[in-house]
Amino acid sequence: MAKSSRPAPAPTPNEDHHERRIKNAFKRKGWSEIRANDSWAIFKIMSEFVEGFEAMQRIRPCVSVFGSARTAPDKPEYKLAEEIAFLLTGHGYGVITGGGPGIMEAANKGAQRGGGTSVGLNIELPFEQEPNPYIDKEKSLHFDYFFVRKVMFVKYSQGFIGLPGGFGTLDELFEAVTLIQTQKIARFPIILVSKKYWSGMFEWIKKVMEEEHHYIGKGDMDLIQLVDTAEEAVAAIDKFYSKYMLKPNF
Repeated sequence: MAKSSRPAPAPTPNEDHHERRIKNAFKRKGWSEIRANDSWAIFKIMSEFVEGFEAMQRIRPCVSVFGSARTAPDKPEYKLAEEIAFLLTGHGYGVITGGGPGIMEAANKGAQRGGGTSVGLNIELPFEQEPNPYIDKEKSLHFDYFFVRKVMFVKYSQGFIGLPGGFGTLDELFEAVTLIQTQKIARFPIILVSKKYWSGMFEWIKKVMEEEHHYIGKGDMDLIQLVDTAEEAVAAIDKFYSKYMLKPNF
């Protein structure tokens, strides 16, 4: 069947970026164009891995701190994230965040205040996300691909601390739990801060997924610990590593 030579329809005034991306995905492309695009993508992906590995392999043991980018500086969660990061540096850990505002900014700020390593793994997004000003200059990395960025978080973190957040926070949380549960990486501490925020989800997973449907194994939720204070979060990290040596996860 002959290819259609009709050009792609021009975007309408009310068409949003989601509609444009869907239309572009279904636009007919030639084999040469597809092959060329995919080949160049491979080199871009490789370069992000190489740059990330070279920068991250020089850092000291770090803990990743996650949470909402929408958290304002006057919110209790912002101050809590800053205090957690500050205490972590006092115990010899650096801090890794997603490099953006909100909880990420607070954690980087606390790490700098404590004189510790402050890493930001920023991601290029359709909407603006500028790196926060509290990241060490040589440790501010930029990624186009979420999956490359995720590898850096998991490979170079000795623990995850999650504060209240949205889909991005849940994505990082369940990625780590899945990798540990399937034994793709070594176990490391996963701490969720704020029982009030997280307990509803935690109880639903245990009651519905584990007890009612048996979709997760008994004891899988033991991989996650709920706490309320900065001191409890840091103590949980320290307790775990009192019997293990710090090392990259794979």
